[in-house]
Amino acid sequence: MTLDAASDVPAADEVAPSPLASWPARTGAFAVDVLVGLAVVATLALVAWTAPLRGWLWWVFTAAAAVVVLVMAVNRLLLPTIKGFSLGRALVGIAVVTQTGAPAGLWRLLLRDLAHLLDTAALFIGWLWPLWDRRKRTFADLLVRTEVHKVQSGPRDVRRVTAVVLIVAALLCTAAVAVSYLVVYRQDRAIENAQAQITEQGPRIVEQMLTYKKETLQQDFAHAQSLTTEGYRKQLIAQQQAVQDAGVTSNEYWAVSSAVVPNPPVTPTSASMLLAMQGQRGDDPNNLKFITATVRVNFEKTDGQWRVADLTVLKKPLMNPQGQ
Repeated sequence: MTLDAASDVPAADEVAPSPLASWPARTGAFAVDVLVGLAVVATLALVAWTAPLRGWLWWVFTAAAAVVVLVMAVNRLLLPTIKGFSLGRALVGIAVVTQTGAPAGLWRLLLRDLAHLLDTAALFIGWLWPLWDRRKRTFADLLVRTEVHKVQSGPRDVRRVTAVVLIVAALLCTAAVAVSYLVVYRQDRAIENAQAQITEQGPRIVEQMLTYKKETLQQDFAHAQSLTTEGYRKQLIAQQQAVQDAGVTSNEYWAVSSAVVPNPPVTPTSASMLLAMQGQRGDDPNNLKFITATVRVNFEKTDGQWRVADLTVLKKPLMNPQGQ
């Protein structure tokens, strides 16, 4: 009896196996270690998608997303190898071990995270498998021969560190959305406003620039010059001088159709437009000539006003007696 009783007493060097981690504890650790980071990456990817492709803002958001992924990998793979726990697992007091109870190791943890793709691909059933598996394992655990056990909690300040991480993640998402709004959304709105303005104002500007009366020639020419940029003004003045040298005849134009062209793209301060023009030339009401022409006009916005930066005649004016 004495010997039998002694045999039931555990040896001094035997350690009782640690209990298996519950599914809610594993879910909480996964939320801290993975879901928070994925939320930040998804936010950064979304705002990067709205930014101009390969523009400076696109590169900033893409680089930030890459840094977040790197931090997630360090926390989930490298930190458990060095410290024995990840942030989320330390918070809830669990650890990934082999079936023998030994630490999982870097490469096994990496293979385990890659195998989690199978848990997801199987309509997320793999993530729920611990609810009825005897050893509370996911498909990934079954493949790489790991288990999740309860352990002593991590450092005392783990809750404080977790709170800081959550606050930083929230601030990063908020900052990304705010920058996207201030830079991308406002830029898009500015482009939409520019296109609407040039659609309305562009034809009127060209009509006024090309129209002049013999009796008000100098005033009309001066007004036309005020509608151009400084760079194009010299060319317009030369054309006006040629008109005066050839003998002044009243000229009146109006736009019958117009369209903003996408190449080059519209910006808040520049746009291009194609215009089909009609008009009449002459001073004698009984001897007016009908005019048609097609022009391409580049506009620039300076001092809050749209001005003609260049005008190219695509189809030279055709003149016919009025009525023909």
